[in-house]
Amino acid sequence: CSKYLIFQIPPSCGKTNLSEEFAEAARQLKKEAPRIQFGKIDVTDQHDLRKEFNIQEFPTVKFFVDGSREDPIDCKGVRQASAFITWVKRRTGPSTVLINSTDQAEAMINADNLAVIGFFKELRNNSMEVFCETAKDVPEMPFGMTSREDVCANYGIQKNTLVVFKKVGVQNKLDLTRLIKTFTLDLVTEYNLETSVKIFDVPVENHILLFIPTNSKTFNATYENYKSAAMEFRGKITFVLVNTNETRNGRVFEYFRIRDIDVPAVRILNLTSNAKYKMPADEVTLENLRHFCQSYLDGKAKIHLSSEEITEDWDKMPVKVLVGKNFNRIVFNKTMTVFVMFYAPWSHDCRKLLLIWDELGEKYQNRKDIIIAKIDVTANDILSVVLDRYPFFRLFPAGADYQVRSFRGRTGWHSCTLRGGWLEIAIPDDRADENQDSSGSINCL
Repeated sequence: CSKYLIFQIPPSCGKTNLSEEFAEAARQLKKEAPRIQFGKIDVTDQHDLRKEFNIQEFPTVKFFVDGSREDPIDCKGVRQASAFITWVKRRTGPSTVLINSTDQAEAMINADNLAVIGFFKELRNNSMEVFCETAKDVPEMPFGMTSREDVCANYGIQKNTLVVFKKVGVQNKLDLTRLIKTFTLDLVTEYNLETSVKIFDVPVENHILLFIPTNSKTFNATYENYKSAAMEFRGKITFVLVNTNETRNGRVFEYFRIRDIDVPAVRILNLTSNAKYKMPADEVTLENLRHFCQSYLDGKAKIHLSSEEITEDWDKMPVKVLVGKNFNRIVFNKTMTVFVMFYAPWSHDCRKLLLIWDELGEKYQNRKDIIIAKIDVTANDILSVVLDRYPFFRLFPAGADYQVRSFRGRTGWHSCTLRGGWLEIAIPDDRADENQDSSGSINCL
């Protein structure tokens, strides 16, 4: 007997519509599939259950197969009764429709606003398996597949390809012109200018990247291990290959802080949180890849934060040089007010302002309660600060309790203004500041 459970915290969860849709799906499937049971649990005080099943947000929906508590399947993003029904049907039966004629393909395309069809040379291959696994997690759209040569030829398909057909309205009429989005279905996709959009458009938020020169002696063996791991985690993690010999991939190396001495290297990127993870093992074996991917999916992998080394003279100049390894220790010092410039060395605006920043450092170098600092954000990852532009300035004020205060209301006001070449700091009292945030620091725009 399969069970479909929703973990929730009533009223405060704010997801009553989802609960109603969930209940409607249960009613519709009661006669059609009586072996599938629906249930819900209020885990407000069920701390052991929350820990056992790693419940971190509400509501959370999980599917338990054959009465086993081990490895339930997460049901994410499903919000309507019809989608719940399709999702569970695709988990307990075929996830796609086998298309045997052009007429059948046209009927599927015309029946819904969106339709997904996989065109394959043969139906028993790795790409087809990936396609079927993907269909299980996208219940909102019909999925079909075919290997018929006449059907493929009708749509001009010559290789394993996924096509999304979308109806486009023209002058308020439902026109059957298709907005077609295609890409070759591979277990591993090589990153380049042509595939970059495709890679980040795949509906899988977890991406693993292998950085390796494709002409290295160990490439073939390493790549085979990588493909084998891709088979095991298909539909859960998108596997990407980055050729480190390709100079046009430089921005990717910079983003992941990959140096020549680091390769071969493996990283995981979560597209939702932008968190990066580094494979602990240096050798790219199937076992190491398997352990790394599973620990990430289980929430056990540690976020990787890059950092330069702390130099001996980091605090000898008027402007102190911060890196990832000493950032928190310096800026969250309760006895000091720390003013930080976050910069990128390649930015023209940053280079101009660094000169002014040096002047500011000289102005305050004799103050024992103020630190003027800078940090290169292209070489150091800082979790506590979200950056969306360069340069970026942030003031971390002193105070015994500032780290835990929310800074809402009239708790003090800090402002930064650039006047006459000097960045002046004014700290008047008893005024509210709308730019303050819960971290206890103040953004300076």
